[in-house]
Amino acid sequence: MADCRIGDAPGQVLATYALGSCIGLAVHDAKAGVGGLLHFMLPDSGIDHERGRENPWMFADTGIPMLLDRLCARGASKRRLTVRAAGGASMMDQENVFDIGRRNYLAMRKILWKAGVMVHGEAVGGSRSRTVRLEIGSGKFLIQEGGEVRELTAGFLKIGGL
Repeated sequence: MADCRIGDAPGQVLATYALGSCIGLAVHDAKAGVGGLLHFMLPDSGIDHERGRENPWMFADTGIPMLLDRLCARGASKRRLTVRAAGGASMMDQENVFDIGRRNYLAMRKILWKAGVMVHGEAVGGSRSRTVRLEIGSGKFLIQEGGEVRELTAGFLKIGGL
């Protein structure tokens, strides 16, 4: 949680576990052979600037730009990026009092849009935890949910009205 990894080895697999209201954002550039996986917890570091400085990966507004910058520093191009996301569920907040999953999702979309980066696939919403993996060599984005593993290619799977 609240972490990010970049990979450039063809056999490398990046994974993040138990995405509830958090979002797992996978970004891959096939030509550069580089990819990254961010697991952010909250939409806006403005709620706690000190924590945002200590761990920028915790927040969408600090983590996503850093992820994009680090990938581009390794040869990725924003125009070539394939972006997929999973998470944004309503786990402990069935009444949507805090609506963290939805707020995370909307923050992610806004930040990527402002950066000129398109989302190619997503599995968001609902009330179930997800584990995701990004295979650096192939660019495959695998989602495990409820014991089932599937690959998320292009397309959108919205669950629960996000």
